[in-house]
Amino acid sequence: MHCQSQREAEQLLLALKQRFQECQLELHPEKTQIVCCVVARQRDSGLAKQFDFLGYCFRPRLARSRKGPLFVAFSPAISPSAATRIRQRVRAWRLNRRTGLSLEDIARLVNPIVRGWINDYGAYNRSALYPLLRHIDRHLLQWVKRKFRKKGRYFKRAKAWLGKVAKYRRALFVHWQFGAAFPAE
Repeated sequence: MHCQSQREAEQLLLALKQRFQECQLELHPEKTQIVCCVVARQRDSGLAKQFDFLGYCFRPRLARSRKGPLFVAFSPAISPSAATRIRQRVRAWRLNRRTGLSLEDIARLVNPIVRGWINDYGAYNRSALYPLLRHIDRHLLQWVKRKFRKKGRYFKRAKAWLGKVAKYRRALFVHWQFGAAFPAE
C-alpha cells in the first residue's frame, strides 16, 4: 500500500495488525515492512530501500525517459533469490552429461522453460536476465566441450563453434532470439 509519509504508513500498519488480530490472523514480521519508494527521501529515512515480491526485487534503478535522459526510478527486476533458483535449475539439467543428445534435442528440452523465465522476468528490466542467459550458454559450452572432444580440448575452438551456431541458427534457442546471443569469436 502506498502512503504519503512514514507516520501514515506506521499508522496503517498498526491498523492492519489490529484488523488481522480480529480475524485471528497475524502479519509475518519478516515479510511485512515499510519501504521508502521515493528516491529523494531515501537518504535521510531509516527505512528499507528495497523489497522482494513475487520473484522481483523492487529498488531504485536508472531508467530512460521517453524523451531520452536518464532518471532514477523505483522499478522491479528479477530478485537475487529467483536468479539463484534459476541457476540451480540450469545446473540440475546436467547438460554437460547429456552428450547423447543433439543440440536440437537440448533446445527442445530447454526452450519451453527458458521461454517461461523470459516471459515472467523479462517484462521489466530485461538486461537483468542477461547474466542468467549467459549462464545457460556456459553450460552449453561445457556440453560442446564434452560432446566434441577435439573442440573440447581447446576452449576457444568450442566457444567459436557455439558462437557460429548462435550466429547462423539464432532461432535454435529462445534466449538467443531474446537478444542474449552467444558471443561469436
